[in-house]
Amino acid sequence: MRRSIAGVVTLALTLSLAACGGDNAEKTTETETNGDAPAAAGQKLSVWVDETRIGPVEAAAKKFKEDTGAEIDIVQKNFDDIRAEFNTQVPTGKGPDITVGAHDWLGEMTKNGVVAPIELGDKASEFTSVAVEAFTYDGTVYGVPYAVENIGLIRNTDLAPEAPATFDEMIEMGKASGAQYPFLIQVDAKGDPYTMAPFQHSFGATVFKQSADGSYTNELNLGGEPGHQFAEWLAANGKEGSGALSTSITYDIAVEQFKQGNSPFIVGGPWMLEQFQDLNLAVDLIPTTGSEVAAPFVGVQGFYINAKSPNALLANNFLVNYIGAKDIQVEMFKAGNRVPALQAAADEVKDDPIVAGFAKVAESAVPMPSIPEMGAVWNFWGVTEAQIINGEVAPTDGWDKMVGDIEAAIK
Repeated sequence: MRRSIAGVVTLALTLSLAACGGDNAEKTTETETNGDAPAAAGQKLSVWVDETRIGPVEAAAKKFKEDTGAEIDIVQKNFDDIRAEFNTQVPTGKGPDITVGAHDWLGEMTKNGVVAPIELGDKASEFTSVAVEAFTYDGTVYGVPYAVENIGLIRNTDLAPEAPATFDEMIEMGKASGAQYPFLIQVDAKGDPYTMAPFQHSFGATVFKQSADGSYTNELNLGGEPGHQFAEWLAANGKEGSGALSTSITYDIAVEQFKQGNSPFIVGGPWMLEQFQDLNLAVDLIPTTGSEVAAPFVGVQGFYINAKSPNALLANNFLVNYIGAKDIQVEMFKAGNRVPALQAAADEVKDDPIVAGFAKVAESAVPMPSIPEMGAVWNFWGVTEAQIINGEVAPTDGWDKMVGDIEAAIK
C-alpha cells in the first residue's frame, strides 16, 4: 500500500508569481518602495477563519501590516459552513481573498475553479512532505498547510500500561482491565468510515488505486478479496459476532465513556484531548487486524487563495511568509493540538509525548483522497459498514453492492 499522494511535487503554476520564489524575494517584492513607506500600504486582504485559528491569524496579520502596510480584514466563520459558502460565492466575484480549509476539499474546489495555485518556492522543502503532497493536485500546489492531523489509539495508561500490537490483543487487554468497554470507537447508525479506515486498510482495501507517482486515480480499490475480508471482519465483530463494534456508540458516547475511565482504549484524534485532561494518556499505533499496517487517513489543514482575488500576489506573500512562519505555526498548534505542517515548528513541539505519538502514527498514514470522485464514496461507504455491523446485510453481498453503487456514481 502506497503511503503518499505524490512523489516529487512540481510547481508548474499558472499564476505569474515568479517574484515570489523564496522568503527574501517575497518580502523584497512586497516592501520595496520609493521611500520608507511599505509598497502594500493601502491594500487590503480579507480572510475567512474559524474560531480555533483566529488568534494566530490575527497575530500574523498584525506582523504583516507592520512589514507591508497592508490591512487584513479577518472574518470569523463556522468551519462547517466555509466550504459551501466559498464554493458558492467565489464564482459570483464575492468571497474572501483567503480562506482556511482542509486538503480534502481540493478536488471539489479545483473542479469548481474557485482556488488559485500557490507558489511555495524554496519554502516547499520546509514543510513536511505529506503536507505539501496533500495540497497538490495534478502537480500543482493549491494551499499553504499549517497542520497535519490523524487519529491514533489513545490509551489510558492507568488501565493499560502497555500498547497492544494487534486488535485481538487490544480486546484481551481491555477485558483484563475490568473496564466496561474493552475499547471504544465511534460508529453510530450511519457508520464512520473515516475512523474505521485503519482497520480496512490493514486488509489492503484502500479506497482508490494509485498511479506510479503515488497520485490517486479514480479507479476503486475497495472490492475483491481485501474488501471481502474487511466486510467479514466487520460482521464478526458486530451485533451478531463479538459485539466489539456497535452502531449505538456515537462520538459523544465514546468520548464521554473514555473520559469517565470506562475503557482503556479509544480510537480518535487530537480534537478529543481537551476532554481527557484528567487522564494519564499515551498515543499508540492503531493495532492491526489484517496483514498490513492499520494506516489511518492523514488530513492536512491549510489556507486557500480565491481564484478570482485581485490580490493573489499579496495573498501568496501573507500565506507563505507569515502563516508559514514558525512562530505562527507553533501558535496554531497550541490552539488546536494538531502537529504543525512546518518541520521547524513540528520539531519545536515534538518533546510533547502526545504530539510525538500522533506524529509516529502519521508516518504510516495515507493522505485522504482529495479527488472529486471521493464525494461519491461517502454516500454509500459508512451506511454499508453500519448495515454489516448490525447484521442487516450479508457481509460480502453488502460490500459488493456498495462497490457497484459507488462505481455507478462516479462514471
